[in-house]
Amino acid sequence: MPDDLLTPLRLVLGDEELLVSRAIGAVTAAVRAADPEAAVREVDTSSVHPGELDEMLGPSLFGGRRVVVLRGGQDAGKDLIAALLAHAADPADGTSLVVAHAGGAKGKALVDGLRKAGATEVSCARVTKLKERLTFVRAEMRRLGGRCTDEASELLVDAVGADLRELASACSQLVADTGGTVDEAAVRRYHHGRADANGFNVADAAMVGDVGGALESLRWALSVGVDPVPIADALADGVRSVARVTGGRRGNAYQLAGELGMPPWKVERAQRQGRGWTAEGLADAMRVAARLNGDVKGGAEDRVFALERAILAIAAARARRSERTAS
Repeated sequence: MPDDLLTPLRLVLGDEELLVSRAIGAVTAAVRAADPEAAVREVDTSSVHPGELDEMLGPSLFGGRRVVVLRGGQDAGKDLIAALLAHAADPADGTSLVVAHAGGAKGKALVDGLRKAGATEVSCARVTKLKERLTFVRAEMRRLGGRCTDEASELLVDAVGADLRELASACSQLVADTGGTVDEAAVRRYHHGRADANGFNVADAAMVGDVGGALESLRWALSVGVDPVPIADALADGVRSVARVTGGRRGNAYQLAGELGMPPWKVERAQRQGRGWTAEGLADAMRVAARLNGDVKGGAEDRVFALERAILAIAAARARRSERTAS
């Protein structure tokens, strides 16, 4: 176990529940590895009075280690924050205090005070971006002793969706059942249907102006339960990738991959899709993708219509600019 898991004060900051649970569980496991008889107590700020902290965090009459987990730190009142920080400034021997705080401005005085007291901080910010989910999948595969290709991680995220618990479960199944080497074929085998109906197929068609193909892929993806959010993410990623690759750069895919920090296969795909696009057209498409992001995350009454409208607008931007260039 890493030594820092046994530090007396730990701040778990963020609201990605899977990561929060893992961060708390790691401390509990480390303390019990050091002392199998260690006591663990988990409470919420809504059920704790400042006076109770002396019992929970004060010196133990019987010795031994203990872990106190306080959830909902962002909801702590002034008196409770003051009491917590007093204990944080002079922690009792053998006591590990873990404070979980959702982040944000609410209850920031507690976060600032714990940082000043030297708390070990663990970031558990919500994973919202496609790139972050892909990074999570690859890291999860490595954590489980496996590995996956970039293409497989992209396919898995699109097939499973944005929920980290579901992604973690899918990674665990794939690593266990494949012996650790996860490729596109494995993802398609275990997520048949959803893996073939994904946002990247929608984006691939939209970026080359194939409106019919994009709408057909969209309908198929939605029919098997793919959420609109990852589809919108894939469209935005397609536009960004083409813009990065075609932004005045020259060279083969492997040269550009190193320069841009992208896998070669993704560079090659963006190069193919970039034919027919101009800088103005891509700027228009990026505005469409930005609007779509807000629409599918609550800004639109009909998220399906928002996706269809975005596909038409992206194709129109490509066609309009291509026609202007030709004339």
